Amino acid sequence: MSEPRWLTDDEQRVWRAYAQASSLLQAHLEGQLQRESGMPHAYYEVLVALSEADGRRLRMSELASVRASSRSRLSHAVARLEAKGWVRRESCPTDKRGSWAVLTDAGFAALKEAAPGHVEAVRESLFDQLTAEQVRQLGEISEAILAGLRPKCQAVREAEEAAEFAAPVVELPKSG
Repeated sequence: MSEPRWLTDDEQRVWRAYAQASSLLQAHLEGQLQRESGMPHAYYEVLVALSEADGRRLRMSELASVRASSRSRLSHAVARLEAKGWVRRESCPTDKRGSWAVLTDAGFAALKEAAPGHVEAVRESLFDQLTAEQVRQLGEISEAILAGLRPKCQAVREAEEAAEFAAPVVELPKSG
C-alpha cells in the first residue's frame, strides 16, 4: 500500500477554510429559504430546474441528472412538492416506466415569490465579498472541481440505484 499524499500546511489551511465557508454558506441559504419561503433549498432547486426547462417539464430521470440526485431522493422531493401543489407528475406515453415532473402555476408562483430573497442572500453572502477577478477565479475553480467530481459521483449514484433496485424483498414474520 502506498503512503498517503498528506496535505501541506497551506493545503490544509485552504481545505479547512473552503470546507467551513461552503458549510456556512449552505446553512445560511437553507435557513433563509426556510424562514422566508418555507421550503428547503433542495426543493427550490427542483423548482428552478423545472422553471428553466421547455414547457416547465422534465423527465424524472433527467431531473435527477440535472440535480445530481438519486432517483429515490428526487422522487421523495417531488412527492412533497406534489403535496404542496407545486409539481405534478405525468406518465410518459412512450415509456410506461417513465414519468414527467411538471411545474404547476402554483409552483411557479412560489418560485417567483422565493427567488428575490434567495438571490439577495446569495449576492450578499457570496458575491458582495469578492472582487470581479475573484468571482472569475471562483468560477474557474468551481468548474475544475466539478469536472473532477462529476464522473465519480455519477458512478456512485448509479451503483446506489442498482443496489436499491436489486435489494431483495424481505417478508416480515406474521404475528399471532
